[in-house]
Amino acid sequence: MRKRRTLVATLMLMAILILGCTTALAVDPEVAKANADKFGIWTLLPPLIAIILAFITKNVVLSLFIGVFSGTFLLALTGHNVLYAVCHGFLNIIDHLLGSLADPWNAGIILQCLTIGGLIALITKMGGAKAVAEALAKKAKSPTSSQIITWLLGLFVFFDDYANSLIVGPIMRPISDKMKISREKLAFVIDATAAPIAGIAVISTWVGYELSLIKEGYESIGQSVSAYNVFLETIPYRFYNILILLFIVFTALFLREFGPMLKAERRARTTGKLLRDGAKPMASDEGEEFEPKAETVLRVSNAVIPILVLIVGAFLGFYYNGYNAIMGGEDKALIALLQDSPVSFAAIRETFGASDASIVLFQAALFASIVAMVMGASQKIFTLGEAIDIWVNGMKSLIITGVILLLAWSLSGVIKELGTAKFLVSVLSGNLPPFILPSIIFILASIISFATGTSYGTMGILMPLTIPLAFALNPASHSYMIGAISAVLTGAIFGDHCSPISDTTILSSMGSACDHIDHVKTQLYYALVVAAVAILGGYIPVGLGAPIYLVLPIDIVLIGLIVRFVGKPIETEEAFGKNTAKEAM
Repeated sequence: MRKRRTLVATLMLMAILILGCTTALAVDPEVAKANADKFGIWTLLPPLIAIILAFITKNVVLSLFIGVFSGTFLLALTGHNVLYAVCHGFLNIIDHLLGSLADPWNAGIILQCLTIGGLIALITKMGGAKAVAEALAKKAKSPTSSQIITWLLGLFVFFDDYANSLIVGPIMRPISDKMKISREKLAFVIDATAAPIAGIAVISTWVGYELSLIKEGYESIGQSVSAYNVFLETIPYRFYNILILLFIVFTALFLREFGPMLKAERRARTTGKLLRDGAKPMASDEGEEFEPKAETVLRVSNAVIPILVLIVGAFLGFYYNGYNAIMGGEDKALIALLQDSPVSFAAIRETFGASDASIVLFQAALFASIVAMVMGASQKIFTLGEAIDIWVNGMKSLIITGVILLLAWSLSGVIKELGTAKFLVSVLSGNLPPFILPSIIFILASIISFATGTSYGTMGILMPLTIPLAFALNPASHSYMIGAISAVLTGAIFGDHCSPISDTTILSSMGSACDHIDHVKTQLYYALVVAAVAILGGYIPVGLGAPIYLVLPIDIVLIGLIVRFVGKPIETEEAFGKNTAKEAM
């Protein structure tokens, strides 16, 4: 009861803070540029401290807090008054935390996470999760089929990376555990099918933002294009997105791994330890309080219906929210489109892009939770009062995720104010031979998104620079321009995918109940290998004029060969013998 009161008090405090803070901290571009000029290389200090400490201490909260403090300390440092900078730097942490929480998008993400946590608890208590696990277990009869099913579910939830991480993990975790797949590998599969698929899906919460950047970039060089057509043309050039998705399939089919993931998978197969000794999973498995009662009839519908309500509700919410945003705006062409063809593909695409995904997903999760409560009460599994208690208790394990997200967003705000990205751009950009530009853009986008933990911010920073630069270097080649644009979009996703301070990386660790740093360390090797292929086998040949219909198939074959011949078998004869003997006992 005391824990429940603490949780309720925390939620009330969050609500009060949201209501009490009307605006988030805004960063003036001129101030950011001035700070970049003033601090120079020191602007890299906050993200470096956060990332290095995260690996050393394995404590994400402490690392992020010190990273934020190092940034606020620099911003408060005037002259040699260190004591003043320490005091005001500490106080400014609170300002950044409040600013992060006051942002409607951020508040929606936290509420969404908490609500989906409550929804999963209800589904588990109704026996829905266990029923789905038993049904999928009949299909997932091996580690290979289990990973492929997880991958397919990840592709199915293509419309939003946050929803992907939060839905797929809890559903597939019991099956993955039964097949002795390490939590690190489960987290990798979830993370690698979140942003990579959302970033290239023809309809998703990402599309509108990407289209706006492309449109504005072309306008800066005096050209009017169909941004959506350009977006579609970039898809084959999104080498990292495509190759990382296929990398998962190859590792599952060949049952070969390398680097830290090989050690994790062999540990899980031979000893049954899904986590290393001393690991601290971001979300613990549901306890006995969420286990269905012995007399509860296990029904797959008790999981499928609430999840479908969540997904369908999200789709309808994206349309409705985006429709209202467009109709309340000033773009006459879009308004006319919705009035003339409200259910056309173009209209759906535009409304999805204009919607506020964080609020819509929170609303959909809340509605799905209500449906789950009614279903459970109607089947006399629990009363409505008990359902609310279960729902609230289901949020408890996600409180730490909210804390980490707030600190990550605060660090991102500090980094923006310091002008870290502007400093990196000024240092790494310069006179370049045309063929190398797409590769340099990919690397630059990777560095910025890794250091800042945000793909959206990186895209917003680099796209206005990339399109004019690519046009100036090679104005005659349309494919060259497409390759450069793709390098921004996919490089930002690669860096975000690797970063321990990225919200999607954090959510993937939470959804799979994996130790966050273990997830980052095991995933990093794979991401770097795929990124190397994307650069050496993708963007350099494209920059030299090689056709995409030759480049992409060769890269796909190369990824398969790397997994087959660099990767080592998980279940060696010796390991398999030990595992068989253990099971026989």
